[in-house]
Amino acid sequence: MSRPKIAIVDYQAGNLRSVEKALERSKATPRITSDADEIRTADGLVFPGQGACDSSMRQLQARGLVEPIKDFIASGKPFLGVCLGLELLLEVSDEGVEPCFGVVAGRVRRLPDGSKVPHMGWNRVRFHIEHPVFDGIPDGSYFYFVHSYYSDPEDRTLVAGTTSYGVEFCSAVAWDNVAAVQFHPEKSGTIGLKMYSNFVELVKKTRTDTEWS
Repeated sequence: MSRPKIAIVDYQAGNLRSVEKALERSKATPRITSDADEIRTADGLVFPGQGACDSSMRQLQARGLVEPIKDFIASGKPFLGVCLGLELLLEVSDEGVEPCFGVVAGRVRRLPDGSKVPHMGWNRVRFHIEHPVFDGIPDGSYFYFVHSYYSDPEDRTLVAGTTSYGVEFCSAVAWDNVAAVQFHPEKSGTIGLKMYSNFVELVKKTRTDTEWS
């Protein structure tokens, strides 16, 4: 069986090559794409991002990618959101006026005054629920963060990980086929690569093995 096909959403949000390399090391066939059909036919989808909420949502809307991504999440195939890829799953953001995806009820909030913003560097993640993407990753592991905003879901049962930086904030959500994290696994050394490897293994279990053209 060929390697699983994993689409990486391209909406000019940066950091795409690092994600691509991490997936290649995990023995997947990644493709950076803004093509809705390639997203729909992928075995798995990674929604990465660095940037601002409003400009990113406008890029996604202009490329016709909002509905295909929401449809992919609803399809049950594995989805991984990274940094802005977590934040945009919520409904609204303090960072702008554009509505986000609304897949998760809640608001994206700015980190509180009194701490240096952006939050940049290594910090600990406390895991609260189990999910295949986090298999074998010890509670309290350190990951690399770069962000000024954090996600605040209304449904706390979705919060898979938390991190402290001026406030204890949600640094990971997970349910069913979906996992999304505030930190950057692709910049987090061996432990981050383990997370991508776990995601690829999850994709293998659900794949259809169709071919990309």
